[in-house]
Amino acid sequence: MPNTDFAHLHLHTDYSLLDGAIQIKPLAERIKELGMKSCAMTDHGNMYGAVSFYKEMKAHDIKPLIGCEVYLAPGHRSDRSEARRGEKPYNHMILLAKDREGYHNLVRLTSKAFKEGFYRKPRIDRELLAQFGGGLVGLSACLSGVPQAHLKNGKLEEAERAAYEFQDILGRGNYFLEIQDHQLDDQIRINKDLIELSKKTGIPLVATNDAHYLFRDDYEAHDVMLCIGTGKTVNDANRMRFGGPQWYVRSPEEMAQIFTYAPDAVARTLDIAEMCDLKLPLGENQLPVFPIPREEGDITVEEYFEKVVRQGYEKRRETVWERMLSAGTLKHSLSEYQERVSREIAMIKRMGFPSYFLIVWDFIKFAKDRRIPVGPGRGSSAGSLVAYCLDITDIDPLRYDLIFERFLNPERVSMPDIDIDFCVQGRAEVINHVTQLYGRDSVCQIITFGTMASKAAIKDVGRALDMAYADVEKIAKLIPPPVRGRNVSIDQALETVPELKQAVETDAQVRKVIDIAKRLEGCARHSSVHAAGVVISPVPLEELVPVAMSQKQELTTQFEMSDLEKTGMLKMDFLGLTTLTIIDQCCKTIKEMQGREIKWSEIPLDDHKTYELFAQGHTEAIFQFESSGMQEICRKLRPKSIEDLSALNALYRPGPLDGGMVDDYIERHHGRKPVEYITPEMKEILDNTYGVLIFQEQIMQLAQKLGGYSLGDADLMRRAMGKKKREEMAVHEEKFVAGCVKNKIPKKKAKEIFRLMAQFADYGFPAAHSVAYAHVAYQTAYLKAHYPEHFYAAVMTHVTDDAA
Repeated sequence: MPNTDFAHLHLHTDYSLLDGAIQIKPLAERIKELGMKSCAMTDHGNMYGAVSFYKEMKAHDIKPLIGCEVYLAPGHRSDRSEARRGEKPYNHMILLAKDREGYHNLVRLTSKAFKEGFYRKPRIDRELLAQFGGGLVGLSACLSGVPQAHLKNGKLEEAERAAYEFQDILGRGNYFLEIQDHQLDDQIRINKDLIELSKKTGIPLVATNDAHYLFRDDYEAHDVMLCIGTGKTVNDANRMRFGGPQWYVRSPEEMAQIFTYAPDAVARTLDIAEMCDLKLPLGENQLPVFPIPREEGDITVEEYFEKVVRQGYEKRRETVWERMLSAGTLKHSLSEYQERVSREIAMIKRMGFPSYFLIVWDFIKFAKDRRIPVGPGRGSSAGSLVAYCLDITDIDPLRYDLIFERFLNPERVSMPDIDIDFCVQGRAEVINHVTQLYGRDSVCQIITFGTMASKAAIKDVGRALDMAYADVEKIAKLIPPPVRGRNVSIDQALETVPELKQAVETDAQVRKVIDIAKRLEGCARHSSVHAAGVVISPVPLEELVPVAMSQKQELTTQFEMSDLEKTGMLKMDFLGLTTLTIIDQCCKTIKEMQGREIKWSEIPLDDHKTYELFAQGHTEAIFQFESSGMQEICRKLRPKSIEDLSALNALYRPGPLDGGMVDDYIERHHGRKPVEYITPEMKEILDNTYGVLIFQEQIMQLAQKLGGYSLGDADLMRRAMGKKKREEMAVHEEKFVAGCVKNKIPKKKAKEIFRLMAQFADYGFPAAHSVAYAHVAYQTAYLKAHYPEHFYAAVMTHVTDDAA
């Protein structure tokens, strides 16, 4: 049985960018293997990985300790004069969160370090520590800690004064002197003094290993990583190095053997781990409350939401549905629209999201009032009639049989996700409006991390090893290009590229590069700002999540998108779409030069000249239809409706293409192949796609009609299928088959239908997104067909790359 009398309290993951080489999942597996019950994450100056670390440790039944190795300014955090005198501009200190108060204080400290104390590194100072020290445990860190730095310089009294100072700030029992032993001369020299200092002050010792990599034999890979981070090569004499292979995740036995002279310091790690009992605030929705205009009087957010939706409904009724009713083209009755909008309003209220819809309604209204082009819809939000009534989307969901539950599911309470396409030139203005409305401290962009992918890792490692550029390129080029948007890993390349395998087996230098690159592959390499993500908080952000400053001085979250969603923060995607800019400019020049104003609500969706363009495959510069492969299937299909364009949008992807679905669809479309259904009940749902399963919504409708599911449950089944969750799928199969049998569908056929749906779920596409983007494609094609000179002028003005 492994010894568990130790916990790592000082450990750097790969979020200590290009300094830590420990990835979170392998760390959790290793800690479990070594029998340790808890583990800390203490990255340099940030909390980037806190949520991922917390979730992964919990999943492995290990107690996660959330911390940070903060940079401490010698004087005031805004003062840079000490650095100018040649002194180090910061020291190190470990802070661990004991509880929720400590976590929020750590969030505030790391945020203020970026916002107020940044000088080479994000720094805090003693003033901030005193202000936000509640709920925190402090350790004196490594040789760069304040007491250790004094001891190293022989200043024993100053070391003692510093230790007392930190104990006073954090409170007795919350500050510890950290002792490390990596066989460094300076450590050996000061460790005796540290033991004496502990005896003299009564401040307890705690043993740590300052882990930067997982295994002892990762030392060389970590050394190469340091070279990558500092722009040096391993052959540079004057470079940063750790001086030995000791900075790994040591076992409790190893720590006990090293510190035979201080066994209490090893055992005390468990006492500190015991002091920390943090439950991260995950899954608590942090929705801002929409500021209702004063002139509305004493009215709740729910009442105002319903009022705005009903007003929008009346506007759509007068301008769209009644006209279609008169023309005999309205597919559904007005009473069905009334019932649907009431049902959506009730569900949105019940789920607590009226503020969310009002927030989106407000900034889209702002954009449209300023004539900033906005896309007709994106993602599953086009399935909402409320979104259509609020002018958030321009797609009538009933007309295209789109499902609200695909967007907002009452059975799975999670934040709705409305992504918006804006004209590239107006996007910043919309974000600025949101920032002014909710406060500069409550709105920011979202961080994202670039990782060392296979090919990039090989290039980085080759450079650091001082290899000839041509030799490095030769190896890197043997990694195949991404498959369906996913990078091919080095291991996968070794299995599929014989030339690479042979090079590794026969060339020692290639073997070394590949071995090190494999160890570093997947590590976070740098941070940048997410292209579209914006987060809006009900209170200043640093009261809920840590924030950082980008190199361009933009405020960002410290958590990346997926982690941010787990904290319940409201995030929006404000996407810049060049196509909207092209359409807008084209319409402006048509009006200026020909006096014709194009109103898309009045343009027919069955224009012959437009569809002829698609049928002939003349789709260069047509949104999402410009590739040669898409041109070919346009010529084969000869689309005649928005539904046809929507189907092509969904089908032109690797899964359906590889599975022969595209050819099947085209043959059935032209009547050259019979349309067959496993059971007649499927016809109503699959009729408009000729019996071919194309959209995720069709899975939901089949589950509802055949298996007796609610649409909410049907969405859960769709998600389980898409994520290949076997246990959940087994439960759903039983439920679906039982529901089908109840509806007089034979069990054998029911199982066949379930298998078909499960197989399709791999590459199913949301109809709502497909329909919305089919409209954008139609608009670009209409302009190209009728006003080619205006269209090409706009395209050449705005497109240097692919418009899609």
